[in-house]
Amino acid sequence: MTKFHQKYNKSETPHEHLWENQQTFNMSGQAKILITLTIGFFSLTSFKAKAQQLAKSAFWENVRYGGGLGLGFTNGGFNLALAPSAIYQVSPELASGVGLNLNYTKFNESKFLAYGASFMNFYNPIPSIQLSAELEQWRVNASQNFAGSTLEDNYWSTALFLGIGFTTRNVTMGLRYDVLFDENRSIYIDPLMPFFRVYF
Repeated sequence: MTKFHQKYNKSETPHEHLWENQQTFNMSGQAKILITLTIGFFSLTSFKAKAQQLAKSAFWENVRYGGGLGLGFTNGGFNLALAPSAIYQVSPELASGVGLNLNYTKFNESKFLAYGASFMNFYNPIPSIQLSAELEQWRVNASQNFAGSTLEDNYWSTALFLGIGFTTRNVTMGLRYDVLFDENRSIYIDPLMPFFRVYF
């Protein structure tokens, strides 16, 4: 090997080491950035999941379960209504919810079996007084005896009740009136009915 080659090789070696060190530094820096971004991503994901969990928990803490019982009596007639439901307490004064309804009515020899859903809003201007609006949609199966034969009729019926009641703790008792009452198609005997509701 000539002196020129020896000299060239000696002068080349520091640059090679410098390039290798710089490459190692760049790889190390990239790894640090990648690790930082990964930790940040998982931290953000964990925070988001925790926030969603807390929001979901807060929602269900404001849900109350219960329902209502309705009774109606008249000369030769009887009506019983069961209505399990769930409501969301929007504020201390306002609650909204949905429910399922089952109603049985008997008037002389006529019978009505109805089932459906309801949408309700309750408002307490003061803790002891509750105003209510309830929309009910029914599927009715009617059976009537006429001149020794049985007549059947299946149809839809809608009721809109506006009511007022007295509330103590979880119990509300009062009266409600069906503003859409139809004497021929309504499943209720009378548009004015007492009600009894309990929510926990």
